[in-house]
Amino acid sequence: MTNYRKVTAILITAWFVAVLTASAFHLFSTPPGQPPLPLGLAVLVPIAAFWLWFRSSEQFRQFALALNPRTLTMVQSWRIVGFVFLVLYSYGILPGLFALPAGWGDIVIGATAPLAALALADPKHRSSFIFWQVLGILDLVLAIFLGAADSFIHPQGIPTSPATMLPLSIIPTFLVPVLLILHLICIAQARRWPGVSANRDSTSALVGADV
Repeated sequence: MTNYRKVTAILITAWFVAVLTASAFHLFSTPPGQPPLPLGLAVLVPIAAFWLWFRSSEQFRQFALALNPRTLTMVQSWRIVGFVFLVLYSYGILPGLFALPAGWGDIVIGATAPLAALALADPKHRSSFIFWQVLGILDLVLAIFLGAADSFIHPQGIPTSPATMLPLSIIPTFLVPVLLILHLICIAQARRWPGVSANRDSTSALVGADV
């Protein structure tokens, strides 16, 4: 059987080096008024590749579903560093339309990640766990959308170009796809958990059998 843990580690490392190199050569930068297609591709391509691999390979799917959902969710706590967006906004480096929702959204998700990991990553709280994961996805998607739309909404305002250059470019080109993929894995795992009613039926059956 393929050692997917090792293969995944190699692919993630290669991916990080690739986006780091591309950022160093300013390949994600786009002229004002033009859609940030390179940045968009950097976000979407890894997610699409993961999803195709997940859907087409039974072995890889079983590997992903066997990962600890508490650990995957706890990783999201790193998003509390979203306060950096708020700091950059306060210094006039990033526009408020992007920085404020992205910053506060990441802070909320990062701060609640330990609670979601420890209290909700359980079949008894499946709906709440999935709901939290969906909120985390919406936060990332909203940040990407607003970052892309800001240059069209405020063409003469503060540009989002700092997010396409190092070190900030690592966030949209690497961290955002990784965190989105972790959310997707957790949702796929939770959808396979037995529902509360199923757990109650099983318990009732066991009690009846004992009697």
